[in-house]
Amino acid sequence: MKFRIKRRKTHQHQPQGDDYTLAVRFADKIKNELQDFVKAIVLFGSVSREERANHIPDIDILMVVDDLTMMLSEEVIEAYRIITENTASAVSRRLHITTMKLTNFWEYVRNGDPIAVNMLRDGYPLFDTGLFEPLQQLLHDGRIKPTRESMYSYFARAPLTMANADWHILQACTDLYWAVIDAAHAALMKYHVVPPTPGHVSEELRQNMSTMKLHKKYVRTMNEFFTLNKNIVHRKIQSISGKDYDTYKTKAQEFIREMQRIVKE
Repeated sequence: MKFRIKRRKTHQHQPQGDDYTLAVRFADKIKNELQDFVKAIVLFGSVSREERANHIPDIDILMVVDDLTMMLSEEVIEAYRIITENTASAVSRRLHITTMKLTNFWEYVRNGDPIAVNMLRDGYPLFDTGLFEPLQQLLHDGRIKPTRESMYSYFARAPLTMANADWHILQACTDLYWAVIDAAHAALMKYHVVPPTPGHVSEELRQNMSTMKLHKKYVRTMNEFFTLNKNIVHRKIQSISGKDYDTYKTKAQEFIREMQRIVKE
């Protein structure tokens, strides 16, 4: 008995353009190399969404590999990495490959994780063994929803991310300190002064003020940055506002311009 089953269209319309062609070429090559090991190859990101960009975008591709029926030894993982990197390089340097184990991908989907949801929402399957498109349809039908555990897991990241933001500003201030130190060392070397340790730079600048035609405010700036860095290192300062950082950066830029004047004389 013959009968027809109409296929439901679960994905977005097929992307167009050279980037899509490159993605298809990669998918064709890699599936021939990996065969049953790969369960899905999906184009996602800006190329899949066909967004216009002011820069040349990466071509983002998700590869879901089978870690359930296949044994993932270290040798297999290394061979996979080499094959994937070589294949991607042969097609385009702009290919950005994201690999997920089937078990991990399923956990992301089951928990309604934003990473998996965005891939399902925007992804276009270049190769699929019956994994990706059904999940896309489940998302479309509202059958994939965030779990309570996923919600709290994401919320728990927020304080850590805020702490990281504070750390980056502190690190940026430390970078300003070393920029000031390097500039001061260069200016002192111009007058044949052996570069001192950071703690003695301001004193050397003070002693050579008349020779270098240096205003005393730059000695104060050097002292200020040395004290700032010391307080950061010893955790006496644990956060710095963006406004204060801008002030420090302006002072550092002015200091470096003055050292540049000395070096070029």
